[in-house]
Parts: sequence; C-alpha cells; structure tokens
Amino acid sequence: MKRPLAILGLALLAVFPWLPLGPARLYILHVAILILIWGIVGTAWSLMGRFGLVSLGHGAFLGVGAYTTTLLWNFWGISPWLTTPLAVGAAVLLALVLGYPCFRFRVVGHYFALVTLALGEVIRLLIIAERDWTGGSLGLTLKDAGAFNPWAIQFADKRIFYLIALGVWLVGLWVWWRVDRSMTRSALEAIGEDETAAASIGIPVTRFKLRITLLSAGLTAVGGVLYAQYLTYLNPGVLAGIGVSLQIVFAVVLGGMYTLLGPTVGTALTIALSEYLRVAFGVKLLGMADTIYGLVLILIIIFLPAGLYGGLKELVLRRAAPARVVRAPSG
Repeated sequence: MKRPLAILGLALLAVFPWLPLGPARLYILHVAILILIWGIVGTAWSLMGRFGLVSLGHGAFLGVGAYTTTLLWNFWGISPWLTTPLAVGAAVLLALVLGYPCFRFRVVGHYFALVTLALGEVIRLLIIAERDWTGGSLGLTLKDAGAFNPWAIQFADKRIFYLIALGVWLVGLWVWWRVDRSMTRSALEAIGEDETAAASIGIPVTRFKLRITLLSAGLTAVGGVLYAQYLTYLNPGVLAGIGVSLQIVFAVVLGGMYTLLGPTVGTALTIALSEYLRVAFGVKLLGMADTIYGLVLILIIIFLPAGLYGGLKELVLRRAAPARVVRAPSG
C-alpha cells in the first residue's frame, strides 16, 4: 500500500508545475521551490538532530555552500556544476574542524549547541568583513548568464528549477532513509543514550558522530548552492548566523525530526505561514511571524514532542493497530 502511494505522490510532484494553478501560478511555483530547498536543509539538519546532536550553526554550512559557488562564478566564471563539489568539500572541512575536537573531548549537549552557534556567527561576521568579495552586509548578486544557461544553472523558467530542486530533495530523502536503515542509526541511538556505555561495547563514538556531522554539513551546503542559484542574491543575514540556523531548527521541530517527511512538512508550514502573514498584513505587524512561530513551537513541544507530522503519524498508527488485531483471526 505504501509503495503505490509513494509512486502516486512522486508523479504528482513531477507534474505539479504543469497543473492549472490559476493566475498565481508563478507565485505558487516560487513557494514550492523554496519549500523544496529548505526541505533539503531541514532534512540535512535532522540527520544530526534526531540523535541528540543539536546544531545551532547550520547557517555556517549553508553560507559556505552558497558563497563558494557564487564567488567562483562571479570572479572567475567557473560553472556551479564544477564548484558545487568544492562547496560541499569546504562545508565538510569546516564540520571536521568543528566536530573532531568536540567529539574527541566529549563536548556534548548544551555546550555543543553553543559551539555550533558561535561557528555560525563567526562565518556571518567573516562574510561581512570580506566586503570587497562578498558585498558585506549589503549582500551579493549572482552574475547574470541569460534566461536559459544550463552551464550556469540559471533559468528564467521556474519549472526547470523546480525539477532540479525536486531531484535534489529526493536525494536528501534517500540519504535520510539510508541512514535510518543502517547500523549507523543503531550506533548513534546507543551513543545518544549513553556514550560511555556505547564506547564500552566497542562502538567508535567519535567516528560515528563525526560521520553523521560531515554528511549533514555536506547536504546543507548543497541546499545553500541551490538557494544561491535560484534567488541569485546572497545576504549573510539570510544565509549565515543564528537567525537562519534557528529558522531551520524551528521548521524541523515543528514537522518532526524523527520521520522522513517531517522536516519538509515543518518547512512547508513555516514558509506558508510567513508568506500568508506577509501578504495579509504587509508591514503592519512586523514581529507577528516570529511570535506565532514561537507559540506554535511551544505548543508542539508540549503536546506533540515528535513534531506535527510525526505526532499525527503516531496517532494514525495507534488508531489503526487495534483494527489490525481484530481482523487478523478472520484472515
């Protein structure tokens, strides 16, 4: 039953840009692309978050990915197809420099979160300081390569970019699924419960924690590259620092970090809410979106600790379980 539904869902997602979406088709498609891009980033964050590795600095990996490809294109004309591996490598190297000493000396819990928070702020300030290259706090615009340029990954037709984002999003889900069904999950769950006990039975704690951190950082950098190529404008306030890092965390916690689609569902809800408030209220209630995010997050944590999607999924399975038990003898 699950496989036909998954195939149907993928088919609907693939043809979505060609559906009759009405006068607001381009706007709806724009929002859908943003959901896919941030869904990739949220999925990447949940790879760590679900095992107790709470990072408040994923904006650093996002910014490194976005600025690496953009700077190499703007100043030397090197295609993002060639520089994306460099961007991912830079983010992975940054995660290695951060993660290895933390995991080697058992910097865990709140202390690890604070270290990652500091990393995000350092990258943001570095971007601002190097204004001759990055544009500083004013931001940086991607050099235009025309309305249709596959070499530069620039397309005026949003449908093309939607399909690219959809493909990368599916790869992100596949990575999450592979981790969920591997020995890495069991090892990291054991480490999350008790590092000392896990190490005593032969689990290489540092290696497993570092592996999942590098994977999460690399996938986040890919999300940053997509964001830069799509919006063609980079700003350190959006792509680095504590603000964007908290935005990622809020979305994942809202949707549920322990389920495959939870981060994407949370991302969709936060983006939809933000866009609705922006359109409905304009500049009249400037703090309303953040206030509502906070209230919703508190309610979700209290009543649905597994997240909105995860909590609803558990509720459906719990209600369906007695029915299966009753029907089993008659079969």
